[in-house]
Amino acid sequence: MRILLVDDHEIVRVGLRALLERHPDFVVVDEAGTAREALEKALLHHPDVVVMDIRLPGGDGITACREIKQQLPRTNVIMLTSYAEDEMLFEAINAGAAGYVLKQIGGDELVRAIERIGRGEALLDPLVTQQVLRRLREASWQERASAFADLTEQELRVLSLVAEGKTNREIAKQLFLGEGTVRNYVSNILSKLNLTNRAEAAAYAVKHNLKELLDEM
Repeated sequence: MRILLVDDHEIVRVGLRALLERHPDFVVVDEAGTAREALEKALLHHPDVVVMDIRLPGGDGITACREIKQQLPRTNVIMLTSYAEDEMLFEAINAGAAGYVLKQIGGDELVRAIERIGRGEALLDPLVTQQVLRRLREASWQERASAFADLTEQELRVLSLVAEGKTNREIAKQLFLGEGTVRNYVSNILSKLNLTNRAEAAAYAVKHNLKELLDEM
């Protein structure tokens, strides 16, 4: 496996080279210290894997990753960073990075990570994976919430019961409201969501996962 090392600290590159070249199937073809050098040397050597620091002088690892993937789509890039930052993580993934690991990773773990990346697998550091899942959960929650942004909490409760097929009388009893009050709530809900009847309201609530939203509130 032909590997290009990209880091602006020479001592880091020396340590990485010493570590990786102990592996019988790894060959470090070159090193680069800037984003520009990373692209130039990637185009020169066509490595299988680029191990790239996310922060580089003369650009950044994310931009370099994007350019390398555009010109060498079969080259896999693994971002090696000291920072588990949400924005950089998602930018790196969007740029085509196949892996994102923290520099705190152990030597053997890094070797296994590169082996996996070389086989075409995707890889995230366990800590980073937790952040990805949290970010995805937040995005999912925000998407659900935006579908009901104009409704009050009480209107959300009423709509949830409408979606369960309950009548105004049943809803009134469950929420300790007057039946006329529930009727007004339903009317307001239909108006705010631009719907015409209870069946449409129920379908809308199911489609946009209202139950999950209320469970998380």
